[in-house]
Amino acid sequence: MDYRKLAERLLPGQYPELSYFEEKYPPRELPKGAEVTRLAPSPTGFIHLGNLFAAIANERTAHTSGGILYLRIEDTDAKRKVDGAVEAVIRALRYFDIAFDEGAEIGGDNSYGPWYQRERAEIYRAYAKDLIGRGLAYPCFCTEEELAALRERQTAEKKITGYYGEYARCRFLSEEEIYAALDAGKPYVIRLRSGGNAEHKLSFHDEIKGDITVTENDQDIVILKSDGIPTYHFAHAIDDHLMRTTLVIRGEEWLASLPIHLELFDVLGFRRPKYGHNCSLQKMDGGTRRKLSKRKDPELSLEFYRKEGYFPRAVKVYMLTLLNSDFEEWYQRFPDQPLETFRFQVRKMGKSGALFDLDKLNDISANELSRLSAEEMAEFLRAWTEEYGTEAQKKYFSDREYLLKVLGLCMGVAGKKRRKDFITASQAMDKIAYFFGKGKNTDAYRVSEQTKNQIISSFLARYDGTDDAQIWFGKVKVLAGELGFAAEMKEYKAAPEKYPGSVADIAEVLRIAATGYANTPDLWSIMQILGEEETRQRLQAELGEEDAK
Repeated sequence: MDYRKLAERLLPGQYPELSYFEEKYPPRELPKGAEVTRLAPSPTGFIHLGNLFAAIANERTAHTSGGILYLRIEDTDAKRKVDGAVEAVIRALRYFDIAFDEGAEIGGDNSYGPWYQRERAEIYRAYAKDLIGRGLAYPCFCTEEELAALRERQTAEKKITGYYGEYARCRFLSEEEIYAALDAGKPYVIRLRSGGNAEHKLSFHDEIKGDITVTENDQDIVILKSDGIPTYHFAHAIDDHLMRTTLVIRGEEWLASLPIHLELFDVLGFRRPKYGHNCSLQKMDGGTRRKLSKRKDPELSLEFYRKEGYFPRAVKVYMLTLLNSDFEEWYQRFPDQPLETFRFQVRKMGKSGALFDLDKLNDISANELSRLSAEEMAEFLRAWTEEYGTEAQKKYFSDREYLLKVLGLCMGVAGKKRRKDFITASQAMDKIAYFFGKGKNTDAYRVSEQTKNQIISSFLARYDGTDDAQIWFGKVKVLAGELGFAAEMKEYKAAPEKYPGSVADIAEVLRIAATGYANTPDLWSIMQILGEEETRQRLQAELGEEDAK
């Protein structure tokens, strides 16, 4: 068969010589040992924790080695493309401080672009035409119905499903049959003529999992679809070569495709990049571990963390804890160091599933937020509120001095020990809401209505907003004694049966009356921030009608 003639019939016209692309996209001039890595999502509109997991690993690997991280958009499947998805990817990753050096919508050195695969169609066709001309690819005219029937037949015969060997019908078409189908206008795809054998095993060194064995590819995969657009497998091999990718870190679900990718690099005459397949993110479900699921687990989506208002550094700290076995120990020793100073190593990435624990992330987030100044916390909350907050919450920022007092108290900024009450921006905004208007009580009083009213009335009779904390608390203790409660905690602990409660119970009533919560920061300080007039109004509103007169 005249393969060159067939190549011209299938892909007519002049395409650049392949040497042209080698010259246009030369090896990068980088320091010895520098890695070129990439993130290459599809524009589906859903970016998840696994993407961030891989993005951090790729970013740290590239920048720790003095290399390059780029963003490529794999948009060969037009049916899955969602408008605005690329911008959503960039926005989500930027929120978590993933710094790309170049790529789609990034700027930087565009010498290796374009970064959208659909804009690189001519490149893929040139390589496909070369493969056809060398007898390494061929047209396949099988319809979807015929392929479905083939799968049914293979299943019935208990064979591996796919287009290979004796089942690759169009592989054996004669020259006359091919041209007859073309003359009849039958649609076709271009398939790789695989030289592999499923009986053969390949030894491969995975940068994360170590030495592994995979089965050689024997599938005649599609490399160009009927519209002339490449499949993911074909496009990624060409792009990784021409963009001079040295290391591909990706999810372990891609291990099944590794034999295909290795064969593609070989038949295209490219040097293979290094591959590292990172472990999946898992969670406990009852007593068993399972992979995080898009359908079951809202925390898989990165949008979940932005909507909830997780502090980006906290998420990154937790991801690094899962990614590198020695990060947690390093971070305990150097909590104030930039994360970039940690020496990330691919070989220290986990080989098996990483257990994702939202409670542990919450602990890390609370710790990270507690280390901010009141001003830094205010800025973090403001940025979140502008995008996700309610109109009422946006008004919290109208009096910055007042807000800083609130945050300073709630974070323990002025105290000897920082509080760790805040976990996310959304939760923090809910936590401080009572400073901007008291709603219904969240916690119930643990005393009778009559006792509650007596406590509030007696407190209001002696309350003076100018009292310092010591005088204020002294009055609360006197009030406790007058109502038969233990004024000193040691008295109550010594003989609790003698009292209906202690001064702590008195304070709890006043706390709920003023804030709606049984547990808050220092109550005197809260009343100082609210001011005497607001405090009195709130306490008065908690009295029964008779007591309020």
